[in-house]
Amino acid sequence: METKDLLKKVRKIEIKTRRLSDHIFSGEYHTSFKGRGMTFSEVRQYQYGDDIRSIDWNVTARYNEAHVKVFEEERELTLMLMVDVSGSESFGTKNQLKSEIVTEIAGTMAFSATQNNDKIGLILFSDAVELYIPPKKGKSHVLRIIRELIEFQPKSKKTDISQALKFLSGTQKKKAIVFMISDFIVNDDYEKTLKIASKKHDITGVRVYDIREEKMPNIGMVEMEDAESGEILVVDTRSKSTRLNYEKQYHEKVSFFKEIFSKCGSGTINTRVDESYVTKLLGYFKSR
Repeated sequence: METKDLLKKVRKIEIKTRRLSDHIFSGEYHTSFKGRGMTFSEVRQYQYGDDIRSIDWNVTARYNEAHVKVFEEERELTLMLMVDVSGSESFGTKNQLKSEIVTEIAGTMAFSATQNNDKIGLILFSDAVELYIPPKKGKSHVLRIIRELIEFQPKSKKTDISQALKFLSGTQKKKAIVFMISDFIVNDDYEKTLKIASKKHDITGVRVYDIREEKMPNIGMVEMEDAESGEILVVDTRSKSTRLNYEKQYHEKVSFFKEIFSKCGSGTINTRVDESYVTKLLGYFKSR
């Protein structure tokens, strides 16, 4: 992609996602995710209604007048965006590809975090970690993340969520807010690695999918290519058993995603490419 075209795309994503984060998400993001704890702010005179447990007895004795310790929430957080860049993300039958919606969601979350002066990091993964951008603050950093989401070309088309989660656990020593964005149509069993990672981090799985992935249409003999393996098969979609078997396998993977994330105490968001991800994100934030 030429630099001029890339900058246009980055600017377009910036305008849309910043507007969403400024007017809709920043407050919801702030209240949904807590800081790392309470830090000491100051000592002031006791006021009616103050909790007596907060009285600083040493200062009170020194001035012969009741004083209390004041604490405030330590707001600085780290937001890690874990984005699936495997071959299946380039699929889409409506107005946008899954990868385009993924970029918008990631951009919105990044600008919302920036509003709260949080650090933002990025992990792009396929069946290996393709790119890691360490957490930093600032608009220019967010724009770099958006550029990578738009133009990055992965080496592999396959997916391995377990490898991405292992990398997260190995690089992020302090608690982070983690949004893993994928279609979660994978064959690997990531329960163990998710369980380990979720003990330290606040993880949310964002499943982005297309309506045509849910059901196989009856359109006769069709040549199909697996987006991740590259394997080409001729499929008789007229066969009811073929269509039912496809649906069964698809829903088994979706059920696994929902059940395992819930079992590990992690949140889930499910949004179709032709639905409003804004509504889905807001609903999730409010439910927290």
